[in-house]
Amino acid sequence: MDQTETNYRNRLYVSTVAEDAAAVAEAYHIGIELAEFCTAANMDDNFSEWDEKAREKMKSAGHHILHAPFNELCPAAIDPLVLDIAKKRYKQAYDLARSYRISRMVVHSGYVPFVYFKEYFVTRSTQFWKEYLSDKPADFMLMLENVLEDSPDELISIVRGVNDPRLRLCLDMGHANITKNGITMEDWINNVLPYLGHVHVHNNFGWPDSHGAPENGEMDMEALLRLIIDGAPEATLTLEIRDTCRSSVEWMASKGFIEK
Repeated sequence: MDQTETNYRNRLYVSTVAEDAAAVAEAYHIGIELAEFCTAANMDDNFSEWDEKAREKMKSAGHHILHAPFNELCPAAIDPLVLDIAKKRYKQAYDLARSYRISRMVVHSGYVPFVYFKEYFVTRSTQFWKEYLSDKPADFMLMLENVLEDSPDELISIVRGVNDPRLRLCLDMGHANITKNGITMEDWINNVLPYLGHVHVHNNFGWPDSHGAPENGEMDMEALLRLIIDGAPEATLTLEIRDTCRSSVEWMASKGFIEK
């Protein structure tokens, strides 16, 4: 087994959207991406309950990523009061990450087709993330995830505009497969490789956003993952699989991405 395969375990995470994530992370010595606070209200109502759940799951892994809340949040919001909510929620998420000693956080882009002109979205988002990162420490990394974009162009423009090593892209492969327009997955990946910090791995058949296992969909996941590994050797990956994730980790092992 080559060095890339041997070391890849340290770059692999499982999302806690899967009910067996903690057990699998412990069994395979991989990381955890916390999804407990994707719903912002979990940082308010019953926080102690969600905090206890998150901390218990974190015990199963030595390295962690926090997925920030995303419902109705947009850094390019037109209404200034709505923008204030986004600022508040992302500050809460950052403070929570630091309390967990987590230095890597995933955020959704917030782009909504037919609501934001693409040029406007890029300009406003660039301004937002510049301001957001202005007081963050050098060891913090924010990873901007595609959701409804039909190409990676706008998110690439945002990262270029912010021009800060603390902002990278999170390629969500399942989302890209659904929304891509006039571009192949290979092209999408090749375009984002220079800006890539993280990848959400899940498969589908074009619709719905099923968050299926790597082998359960129309994408040739093995070939695409090898393209990512070769082109972005520092990027990390999260298996963002609904229900259970053990078989997905076993698939990764069967393909040589981690040792069995």
